[in-house]
Amino acid sequence: MRFLSRTIATVAAGALAVAATAIVSGSASAGTGMPSPWQLNLQGAATEVSEYIHWFHDWLNVIIFAITIFVLGLLLYVAWRFNEKSNPVPSKTTHNALLEVAWTVIPVLILVVIAIPSFRLLKLQLEIPQADLTLKVTGKQWYWSYEYAQDQGTFGFDSLMLDEKQRAEAISSNRIAAAEAPRLLAVDNEAVVPVGKIVRVQVTGADVIHKFTVPSFGIKIDAIPGRLNETWFKADREGIYYGQCSFICGQNHAYMPIAFRVVSAERYAAWLTEAKQKFANAEDAGSKLAISSK
Repeated sequence: MRFLSRTIATVAAGALAVAATAIVSGSASAGTGMPSPWQLNLQGAATEVSEYIHWFHDWLNVIIFAITIFVLGLLLYVAWRFNEKSNPVPSKTTHNALLEVAWTVIPVLILVVIAIPSFRLLKLQLEIPQADLTLKVTGKQWYWSYEYAQDQGTFGFDSLMLDEKQRAEAISSNRIAAAEAPRLLAVDNEAVVPVGKIVRVQVTGADVIHKFTVPSFGIKIDAIPGRLNETWFKADREGIYYGQCSFICGQNHAYMPIAFRVVSAERYAAWLTEAKQKFANAEDAGSKLAISSK
């Protein structure tokens, strides 16, 4: 009983500490497109897949919370009802058919309740609809290369993280807003896509295994050398959305961010015309900066 009391007190204190942090920080809720200081919860959803992931996450938390409370209640009841003082002569019952059926059937039903939306989410993620735009992404040590398909002009470019000096210069020259250039995430060349369009992303690796991850889009897929994996997204709002390689791939694994700028159809058309000229020469693709018009 003493151990149980200490455990309950510890859990309660931890919950109060988390709640206090959320209230005091004021910025605890996760942002959309990039991480926030002291954030709690997932980054804001910008696609249908991401919204479903958020719903499924919350639904699982409800189930987990209910199971935890139920088990805690059983433990407290057993500790109160069957302690030595209250129950000096313990029962020697070894089998209870109804109880054994219940603790087999109920977990199975819980798993079914979890499995149905899980399969729906997998179907939504894996069945790629007819795409409006195809983008090939190659993970390299340690940056990303983007190639736009033939119907978009057949060009490509490398996207590397801006160091502190480059980031300061980009902000001071108004090439990118300070609020859209977080440290260790801002890049020289953003991948630009139109809002409300289905983008098919083909992902591979050039050297080792990387993982292409953009939380607000709800996409995470391996970039494996010699293999082409596919995922998709349809951003429902404009803005800048960051991700990172989430598979330890070597010395500079932490410094290969992903940046997508979602713009209107008009701004995308203008950027596409500019990008075709800037990145026409593959040798110059890594040294030129594609910035969408503000």
